[in-house]
Amino acid sequence: MGENKVDFYIHGYQEVHIGDFSFWITTTHVCLAIVMVVLIIFAIVANRVIKKADYRKAPTGFLNVLEMLVETLDKLILDNMGRKLAPVFRNYVSALFLLILTCNLSGLFGLRPPTADYGVTLPLALITFFMIQYQGFKWQKMGKIKGLFEPFFLFLPVNIISEFATPISMSLRLFANILSGTMMMALIYGLMQKIAIIWPAALHAYLDVFSGCLQAYVFAMLTMVFISNAAGDAAQE
Repeated sequence: MGENKVDFYIHGYQEVHIGDFSFWITTTHVCLAIVMVVLIIFAIVANRVIKKADYRKAPTGFLNVLEMLVETLDKLILDNMGRKLAPVFRNYVSALFLLILTCNLSGLFGLRPPTADYGVTLPLALITFFMIQYQGFKWQKMGKIKGLFEPFFLFLPVNIISEFATPISMSLRLFANILSGTMMMALIYGLMQKIAIIWPAALHAYLDVFSGCLQAYVFAMLTMVFISNAAGDAAQE
């Protein structure tokens, strides 16, 4: 009888060489590609369903799900970003939420969630970080720089560290929560292979579904709140 293996690591599948530069196609790349394919298919199907819909009748089935999803996201973004910022960031925040949610839920289907790789969560947080800085300068102009010296100039180093701590904290929060769930499920299946099939549904419900949805929501919410705060009162109605 072979030993039960506990495996929650990132594996390299193929090394790719481009001139003097080389990189590995890893578990993360493969799983992220699968997630992207799923989202693209979802978008294509959704587009066709919407085009063929008869809006003289009440929506049913998949169209009803789409309308609920869009209305929920639109209301969430409007409530947190206001009427000036919401139209600008509706597409970005919605896409960000759906991407992270799908990545987090991919563990239900035997994939290693891409968000359990810091190389995925950090770039997502950096995109948000640059948007925060851009909106700050766009709406506050020199007030953005002035804010770094508040309440007085000695707080400049602290305020600068606080600015750069934002993408680090956002990326680490998402990465650590998803990685911990991935490790726990790998330990359950690896160390208790014979009986784990019977009862891990409850663990999947929490670690993959509940925690996955929660972390996607938290990341999207922090994105909206930080961008709104950076824009300041000038962007609020």
